[in-house]
Parts: sequence; C-alpha cells; structure tokens
Amino acid sequence: GTRESEQMIDGLEGLSYQSFMLHYNFPPYSVGEVGRFGAPSRRDVGHGKLAWRALQAVLPPKEEFPYTIRVVSDITESNGSSSMATVCGGSLSMMDAGVPLTRPVSGIAMGLILEGDEFTVLSDILGDEDHLGDMDFKVAGTSEGITSLQMDIKVAGITREIMQQALSQAKDGRAHILGEMTKALGAARTELSAHAPRIETIQIDKSKIREVIGTGGKVIREIVAETGAKVDIDDEGVIKISSSDLSQIEAAKNWILGIVEEPEVGKVYNGKVVNIVDFGAFVNFMGGKDGLVHVSEMRNERVEKPTDVVQEGQQVKVKVLEIDPRGKVRLSMRVVDQETGEELPDTRPPREPREPREGRGDRPDRGDRRGPRGDRGGRDRGPRREGGGDRERGPRPEREREEGGNPDHIPAFLRDD
Repeated sequence: GTRESEQMIDGLEGLSYQSFMLHYNFPPYSVGEVGRFGAPSRRDVGHGKLAWRALQAVLPPKEEFPYTIRVVSDITESNGSSSMATVCGGSLSMMDAGVPLTRPVSGIAMGLILEGDEFTVLSDILGDEDHLGDMDFKVAGTSEGITSLQMDIKVAGITREIMQQALSQAKDGRAHILGEMTKALGAARTELSAHAPRIETIQIDKSKIREVIGTGGKVIREIVAETGAKVDIDDEGVIKISSSDLSQIEAAKNWILGIVEEPEVGKVYNGKVVNIVDFGAFVNFMGGKDGLVHVSEMRNERVEKPTDVVQEGQQVKVKVLEIDPRGKVRLSMRVVDQETGEELPDTRPPREPREPREGRGDRPDRGDRRGPRGDRGGRDRGPRREGGGDRERGPRPEREREEGGNPDHIPAFLRDD
C-alpha cells in the first residue's frame, strides 16, 4: 500500500506511524475447538509481535522501498509453533510479492525435558511437547544471525549449558528450514506483484509545493481525479505517486512536472486546446502552462477561422516560439508534425516590409503643422486687452472714515446734539 495505508499509533509519547504491520489470527477451529471470533486475544497480539520483530529486521530502507506492508497470518491448523510458521510464511510471501528483503528469515521452537541434573533439548516441538515440557524457546533469524527470541519456562531457571545447547540446535534447525524455503523461493522476485501498486518518487523545490497542492487542495485533487493515481507530498517536497497502472503514474508525473518546470523556447510539448478566440487558440501544456497559438501559426497556408483547424479539448503538439518578459508564451503548430511530434522546417517565406502608400510622401509631417510652442499656426489674434475688455475702470473710491466711524451709520439716539 501507500503512505495513506500506514497504521497510526496514538501512544503515550504522541502520534506515530507504522509502515509494516503483521496480523496474527489464531481461530479456535485451528486446534479443534469451538469458540467465537472477536477482538485479538493477548496471545494473538504477543505471537504477532514476535513474528513482526523477526521480519522487521530484514526489511529494506523506506527510502528504497516506500511501501506500506501488511502481512496477515491466518492459522488454519496448529500442532506446533504457529508463530514460527508465521515467520517462515511471512518471509516467503513478502519475497514472492517482490519485497527486497535483506535475507530470508526462518524460525523454530525449542523444548526442554528436565529431570534433576539431566536434560534433553527438543527441536521443533509439537503441541504435547509444549504442554508437558519445561520450556518453549522460540528462535528466529537469518543465516547470519538471530532477529527475534522468546522464552517461556516452567522451571526455576536454566543453566548456561542448556542455553548453549538450545541455541546450537536452533541454529541447525533454522539452517535446515532455510534450505527447504530456498527450494521454493531463493530470493525476492525482481518485479512487484501485479496486485501491488507501483510507486514513483520525485523531488521538487519546496517553493513549488503550494502550486502543486493548489488553493484548498484543488490542484492535487484534480490530478488524482483525472489520472486515477494517488499522490502524496510531504513538507520536504518529496512526492510519491502510486498506482497499479504505470500509465496513470506517468500521467500524474508529467502533470506535476508541468507545474513545477519552466517551458523552454524551441522545445515541443503535448498540449490541449482550452479556449478558442477569433485570433487563435489557447493551449494548455506541461499541465499548468497556457500559451497562444495565433491563427497564423496553425498552418502554413492561410486559415480563415481557428475552428477550421482545432476544437476545444483537442490534443495538439506545439512548439514554444517565444516567452515575453511578462511570462506570456507564444506557440506554433505549423512547425510540428501533429502525428509524430517531430519538428518540421519552417517553409514559410519571411514577410517583406510594407511600402508607403502613394500620395502620402508629399504630405507634410504632422509635427510641422504647428510652430514653436505658443504659436497658434500663424493666426494673429493681436495683443490681449488689459483689464479683460474696453471698459475703463477708475480707481475704487475710498470710504470716508472719520474717527468714531461714519456719523450716518450712528443711531440717532447716540449722536451728539
């Protein structure tokens, strides 16, 4: 699976995610009993964790194999160590699916019969030997070493000699089991299972993450909806594209690269007509770029209307002719073979400069019509009249003021007699 399938663990130290899961199921009918199916028992969890530890040590680094792996072990019959059978079966199943394990892993359960100072170590114990014996010692590992251990004992303790013999017999037993496993499958398959999604990883600049995601996730949702591939992006700019169909991965990859890359002048791109106007057609190419194919760049011969050549939604091949300082892109279809995408030679002759029309050479330059600044084309309006007209205005009579003001303006009852 992909990153979306990882197991989220809400632990005491906060949230964490696990990309390798192993589920161990031990139903009652596997030992001839009748019982109900419910949540995993403590035994199921413990045996599953033991097998998980044995296999987790040989998994490839996440950078090399960015998959979420889930192994499910359903025990259908048990008369021995089903947890060690889970280790062997899990190793073979992952190699068969194409998971590049470092080495195959096998496991074996060791038993003990202790009578006084005498003891016997048993290899690959059965159910009765486990029930009646004094020890259940599970050892799992590769040809190079041990990856997981678990011991249950019913006695007060064991001696160093017992431990040495148990580990020695376990090593021989694991080697024998590995030999039998190698007969079936010696190494991981070079190709993934047909049912496993393919994952391709690309790295983009952090500054381009916002453009790939879009406002409210609009762009990335459109990529997923149109291509059918799953797209995951992290804060470091690492994008993982997954799908069981390689064509979907390629389509999503090209779309994303089209968003983050800049077009190159002279390069040919696949595009889609998104809008048609009177003077040409706008073509979307590289996933997130738009450019104009002028009507004169659609064919070598004259084109009356753009709709005579293209329709909205049509797939075309275009060549970038120019990118102006404002980022506007000028495209051409006529210099590209629309079937093969190969560039064609430009056979159109260059345009000749236009000649001036007859009768226009004797016309004076517009700049000569007017004289120097302030000259009104030779029109003499004469001097401006002072005062704005012929009216002669005399000096404004001054108000006669006397000390105490104009007596005409003093009320009668205040005047001196």
